Amino acid sequence: MQTLAWTAISLGVLTALIIAADEPHAGGNGVFLSALHCGAGCVLGDVVAVALFGPGFATEFAFAYIFGIAFQYIPIRAMRDVSPATALWDAIKADTLSLVAFELGMFGWMAIARFWLSEAAAPASIVFWFTMQIAMIAGFATTYPANWLLVKWGVKGGM
Repeated sequence: MQTLAWTAISLGVLTALIIAADEPHAGGNGVFLSALHCGAGCVLGDVVAVALFGPGFATEFAFAYIFGIAFQYIPIRAMRDVSPATALWDAIKADTLSLVAFELGMFGWMAIARFWLSEAAAPASIVFWFTMQIAMIAGFATTYPANWLLVKWGVKGGM
């Protein structure tokens, strides 16, 4: 148990240091936080979809896309003086590639887990939620390069 607590604390401190170094005012480009922000919307959508309808890649993707676009739309509307339609279009441009990349990593891992571990297909199983956590890491790994490109191209602002 001590090892688990130490790991959690260490990862928390490491993440805080990476975020601090990645912030634009600290000389970073904000890609790390942009990727985390994308993952937050995706995971929330995935979890809501699984809770309401059970596991299913199409339903999970639809919910992740809706939540992810909403996570972009709300700040765009709050921080910019643009119409709702323009804010929605900007959110779609800023997040579609990163959402697809995140979901590919996440779904790829979940497909492998479901193939190897039949318990990974049942949301009532602790194995499902454990593999979902690993899938989030895989999703982050696949969305980071997409976010880097979007920030570099100026489609998405670093956070």
